Amino acid sequence: MLIISLKFYNLQHHFLRFKIIMNKLTDSKSLFEEITKLTTEQRNSRSVKIDLSSTSEILKIINEEDKLVPYAVEQELPYIEQAVEIIVKALKSGGRLLYFGAGTSGRLGVVDASECPPTFGTPYGMIEGFIAGGKAAMFRAQEGAEDKEENGAKEVAAAKVNPKDVVCGIAASRRTPYVVGAVKKAKQLGAKTLYITTNPRKDFDIAEVDVAICPDVGPEVVMGSTRMKSGTAQKLVLNMLTTASMIRLGKVYENMMIDLQMTNKKLVERSKKIVMTITGLNYDEAAAALENAKGHVKTALVMILAKVDLKEAKEKLKKAEGFVRRAIET
Repeated sequence: MLIISLKFYNLQHHFLRFKIIMNKLTDSKSLFEEITKLTTEQRNSRSVKIDLSSTSEILKIINEEDKLVPYAVEQELPYIEQAVEIIVKALKSGGRLLYFGAGTSGRLGVVDASECPPTFGTPYGMIEGFIAGGKAAMFRAQEGAEDKEENGAKEVAAAKVNPKDVVCGIAASRRTPYVVGAVKKAKQLGAKTLYITTNPRKDFDIAEVDVAICPDVGPEVVMGSTRMKSGTAQKLVLNMLTTASMIRLGKVYENMMIDLQMTNKKLVERSKKIVMTITGLNYDEAAAALENAKGHVKTALVMILAKVDLKEAKEKLKKAEGFVRRAIET
């Protein structure tokens, strides 16, 4: 009886192992078929002989392909505009813009977010980037970190995403599980959701997000290497999202950044140049004005142009919601 039971147990054990193996094979085949259909995974007919090319010819091929990227982004301007309106509304209401991506896409989001405080004076945390695998993934690929939706969902929950926030998923393929999981969770929590992918809009289920931005850059020079045209397109879109939003929030006067933080010597000198350019003061006068304004360019400008003291300049800026032109006019 014991022998029969053991045999039955072994049969069950082998059957379960067989089932697991078959499921893995099925999942792998499904993933293979899904990836194979992506535009960014196709072969580029214009670079098939790139391995036989001279250095000059290689560079020309890459350059010609890169020229296509701005045109692909141009087609998405109406959707980028919608996204900017959502971001501006959220930031005005005390919400945040949070990027979630993996690999190159994740790094681009982290970079864009990290540059906003020194460039536009945004508080740390207002715009933040998350990458599958955490901080270590910024410098070395963390293989497998992007393969589970629950990883993205957990990070969204840990970030305490709420209805005031905007969560933007970034994935060239659009299917990266970490990113998909993050966006799904954000939507469940009531946040506005954006998605940046470099595959065609027709392949995207628009119902999944509030706004999808889909610059179709076509096949990469090196098949599947989405750090190239796809990465360039994503960077261009991210530049537009944050820069346009910051302009709409009064962070720019004419075409100069006036809310920058003087956190290094270069930015200190840039601040002086901005004050000199706008007001006509000389170098020493601009330096003194910035010192009187506690190192804040925007405040210094209002003090000079409206001929008011520090306290009144701050009050004017507050009433003008941070816009220098309005503060001066009032």
